[in-house]
Amino acid sequence: MPVYLLGQLQVKNWGWYKQYQEVTEALVKKHDGRYLVKSAQVDQLEGGSTPPSAVVVIEFPSVEHAQQWYQDPDYQPMIELRKISDVDTELLLVSGVSS
Repeated sequence: MPVYLLGQLQVKNWGWYKQYQEVTEALVKKHDGRYLVKSAQVDQLEGGSTPPSAVVVIEFPSVEHAQQWYQDPDYQPMIELRKISDVDTELLLVSGVSS
């Protein structure tokens, strides 16, 4: 069953993003993922919290694929890059609808 990685980011400075994008997009593909949403255009319809600066949704064929992507040794420096770039990140892994 497919799973979806939902990411919400609060970005203060986008200087880190080019390096992150190049590495991460290749790793998503390596682990059979595909981007469904990659947007810095976020319109809030409900809620009182500040909307994120960017939202990403990545589909993976299984939880195992998503975990392998996240734990890939080549991805670990990208996690650190987000942290040192002061990007507040929330990542959620959710299962798709089963019929």
